[in-house]
Amino acid sequence: MAARNPESVINFAPGPAKIPAEVRKRVQDGIHSINGSGVGILETSHRSSQYTAINKETTDKLRTLLNVPANYKILLMHGGGSGQFSAIPLNLVKGDNPTADYFVTGTWSNKAAKEAEKYCKVNKVLPKMDSYTGVPHQSEWKLNPEASYVYYCENETVHGVEFHDVPDTGKVPLVCDMSSNFLSHEVDVSRYGLIYAGAQKNVGCAGVTIVIVREDLIGHADSKCPIILDYKQMADMDSVYNTPCTVAVYVLGLVLDWIIAQGGIKAMNKNSAAKSSMLYNVIDQSNGFYYCPVKDKFRSRMNVTFRVGGVEGDKKLEEKFIEEASLRGMLSLKGHRSVGGMRASLYNAITTEEAKQLQTFMLEFMKSNVHEQ
Repeated sequence: MAARNPESVINFAPGPAKIPAEVRKRVQDGIHSINGSGVGILETSHRSSQYTAINKETTDKLRTLLNVPANYKILLMHGGGSGQFSAIPLNLVKGDNPTADYFVTGTWSNKAAKEAEKYCKVNKVLPKMDSYTGVPHQSEWKLNPEASYVYYCENETVHGVEFHDVPDTGKVPLVCDMSSNFLSHEVDVSRYGLIYAGAQKNVGCAGVTIVIVREDLIGHADSKCPIILDYKQMADMDSVYNTPCTVAVYVLGLVLDWIIAQGGIKAMNKNSAAKSSMLYNVIDQSNGFYYCPVKDKFRSRMNVTFRVGGVEGDKKLEEKFIEEASLRGMLSLKGHRSVGGMRASLYNAITTEEAKQLQTFMLEFMKSNVHEQ
């Protein structure tokens, strides 16, 4: 296969996802030397003054961008989202008969709930669904006021379902997986007990997971909790209890610089709305050639899922769509293996112009192939 020019490719991957070209260039420079030290980030000690500064600057930027209150700690942790599936119940469940509430709205919240069952009783807030296409009305929720916390995934990457309102859980701490829409919209951190996000979708590369946790929830870890998942240990050691993923933290800091330069979260929010609207408008006006199974109110702005050739999708048309999109440099549009179809991931680094190119291709593909439907 001939090598592609990176600047001619549009990477719609669901994660690890596109990183802005400006950031990639700065990473290249940092591999050779950071801050004129003569030592590259790949070989910089996590105990050095250079890395200590990177670590602090990165958390400071996060605190400023999200206006994180003073009574919250920002941790940079190992293990990705799956690590937090275990860390959350190990740190937060309490009482003689510990329970936790879980909204199961897709693949990732379902996995989180299954992992939590190892450590506590899990109450599933929602009635069992045959398919994940939205969130049942609040009248159907079954919240436990004695739960240690309520967990939900704000954006499900596989099914393309996104919460656009924050669930009201009363006095029970709210825990949110924001991995796939982190820093794509404004957030009132004070409404949450804990927010976490793997960096590899919206804010960097794989290897670091951001945890924003209220101080009163720290220091209650189960005795069986691995030390690198213990929030108190990580908070006390400024996330450097052991060797962190220094490169991923460095890249995270550079992506935050880029977001700030673009206009901050307000700009990301505006762009997200514009990009997703372009594609949903094509789908909704295609007379059934394209089909999105997700209810309008819960459609993800990050992961636009759809079928080509009708409700069930036409296998030959979908394969043709992937092939022709690839020839135009539009990559990773194939849907998750568990649901099929298409998935266009429109994370922060995807520009409105790139979304426009996909919109144009979708219209042209429909015009050329509607007779085959």
